Amino acid sequence: MGEAVVRVRAVVHGRVQMVGFRAFVIRHAENAGLSGTVRNEPDGSVETVLEGPRPEVERVLELLRRGPTHARVERVEVEYSNPTGSLPAMMVAS
Repeated sequence: MGEAVVRVRAVVHGRVQMVGFRAFVIRHAENAGLSGTVRNEPDGSVETVLEGPRPEVERVLELLRRGPTHARVERVEVEYSNPTGSLPAMMVAS
């Protein structure tokens, strides 16, 4: 039987805009074979929605907690939900 597929919404707070955070998320999520979206929020946070096998989602969440070199992650809010299979290949959402 295959690995459990999960869907997660993660909102990353801190110095996470204008530091290449979205590109960082896309690169790591694509390398992990995940689907989803990432976007800057008006409050300065970055929201990402990921879907895929739990181990790969968890690995990307760990990377989000660190962020790219110039980011300063203060906290990550994570919400799990049922996967829908409707997410696109990784992309920046508007």
